[in-house]
Amino acid sequence: MELSTKKVVVFDYGFGNVRSAERALARAGADVEITRDFDRAMNADGLLVPGVGAFAACMQGLTEARGDWIIDRRLSGGRPVMGICVGMQILFARGIEHGVETEGLGEWPGSVEPVQADVVPHMGWNTVDVPPGSELFAGLDADARFYFVHSYAVQDWTLETANPLMTAPLVTWSTHGKPFVAAVENGALWATQFHPEKSGDAGAQLLTNWIGTL
Repeated sequence: MELSTKKVVVFDYGFGNVRSAERALARAGADVEITRDFDRAMNADGLLVPGVGAFAACMQGLTEARGDWIIDRRLSGGRPVMGICVGMQILFARGIEHGVETEGLGEWPGSVEPVQADVVPHMGWNTVDVPPGSELFAGLDADARFYFVHSYAVQDWTLETANPLMTAPLVTWSTHGKPFVAAVENGALWATQFHPEKSGDAGAQLLTNWIGTL
């Protein structure tokens, strides 16, 4: 099946650079639609969840648009979902901003907390440490750089699997001050802290890799 036949919905819940995501996905070969329509989001080959701003505000907007339910239902059926920036952060158990804790979607354990660095926000290009076997970063050089804009991150990964029949999530790290989670590949659920749609050729290759798995 050609990549151009893959239907991707960019979920529009009011907190994301949906137009730039749409353009990047279209350049990568997808048939893209921006919508919050329940049926279209459920039935697309891939669902991309962007996110900018505060964790709590994004969670409120997502739940009001029934995005939490859509994501859960898609993943229950093995339907691919990809989160970007705060769209990745809300997949974790909780976000802590200014001492206030907000419940996330809980797809992964862990807390989104302030970046520990001399300069915050972490804004600009950075390299990542990709684990062996990554499909998301396939074909990319080890020194490929991606564009980050964030003041919060997951800095401890606690999910492990002791079942030899289960595939452990692949976690990609980056460092700004201290290491933080830059991307996760976990079955049908993939996510990046950086913005692939703003990451030039490397980001385009990454999106092409995701579309190719749909």
